[in-house]
Amino acid sequence: MTTFATATALDDATTGLQAVLLDMDGTLVDTEHFWWEAESGLLAELGYPVDPSAREGVVGGPMSRVVEHLLRVSGAPLSPEALGTMINDRFAQLVGDGVPVCPGAFELLDQLAAAGVPTALVSASHRRIIDLVLGTLGAHRFAFSVAGDEVARTKPHPDPYLLAAARLGADPARCVVVEDAPTGVASAEAAGCRVVAVPSIATIAPAPGRTVLASLEQLDLALLRSLVPPSNGAA
Repeated sequence: MTTFATATALDDATTGLQAVLLDMDGTLVDTEHFWWEAESGLLAELGYPVDPSAREGVVGGPMSRVVEHLLRVSGAPLSPEALGTMINDRFAQLVGDGVPVCPGAFELLDQLAAAGVPTALVSASHRRIIDLVLGTLGAHRFAFSVAGDEVARTKPHPDPYLLAAARLGADPARCVVVEDAPTGVASAEAAGCRVVAVPSIATIAPAPGRTVLASLEQLDLALLRSLVPPSNGAA
């Protein structure tokens, strides 16, 4: 059982920002190519190779959507449950020695921690995968993490981000979500959060309430605070 910490303070004394909620794969860690290697590699070994054009359909998860897409395009005679387990096992093998961290990720997380801004990791990946990746990111950098297999409906549904905001005691409208994939952006926006998108594979266009950046290196606390106006009208 995972123990979830509760934020001790919300960053709303001088601004409207209460919390920052961050996706994992493709956002903080450069793992999307590991996922594709696990997915496409397994199917090729089974005799059902998939075209690289199928890759965009698996970015951002969740695993249920990924396996349905892969089974549809490959024709492999597997159950979704069997393929999902095989993919997670292969991914765990590929990243067993650690994962590459996206440029600017540690700097952003350290800046948020220094300012006392509550953060949570919200991923469509399963708990065992998150815990593996946290070996690189550091679990201490987050109040808690939410896994895709811990909610009844994961991304693109709003449930994971609504759950994270509730556990932090934050208003979703005063949270900023950092995402890399359309599935995660849809989840965050359905929850009523502001979104900063840093696309990894799939294209994401700017939209009301959504800021698109080329890299986490362009994101800092000042920009995050500017995205959530103070509720009291203070400058």
